[in-house]
Amino acid sequence: MTREIVETDSAPNSPLYSQAVRAAGLLFVSGQVGQDPSTGKLAGPTVREQTRQCLKNVKAILEAAGSSMENIVTATFILRNPDDFAEMNGEWKTWFHENPPARQGASLPVEVEGLLVSIAVIAKE
Repeated sequence: MTREIVETDSAPNSPLYSQAVRAAGLLFVSGQVGQDPSTGKLAGPTVREQTRQCLKNVKAILEAAGSSMENIVTATFILRNPDDFAEMNGEWKTWFHENPPARQGASLPVEVEGLLVSIAVIAKE
């Protein structure tokens, strides 16, 4: 099986991991945080603002790979504070009106200052 790394300047980059990997007809998008790639700063202090930026980053990576948000099969979200679920879910619903992807959630095991949410997805090409 071949693997292809997907990269774009329209989402945050890290030397520690790939933004996404294409393999077996799928795109495996690494967990995206609410960091604005143009400023390098978190999009805001609320989980809703950060969720919106996470999804913008996911969208940019999928589009760089020739895919789209509609092709997401499953998503994993990680919240720093489980009490933020309702606010994160409020933003989530604005992105996925119909036929939302399968989804699972967890609590963030590390504390990075200001970071409230991370979202990873698997999508069809």
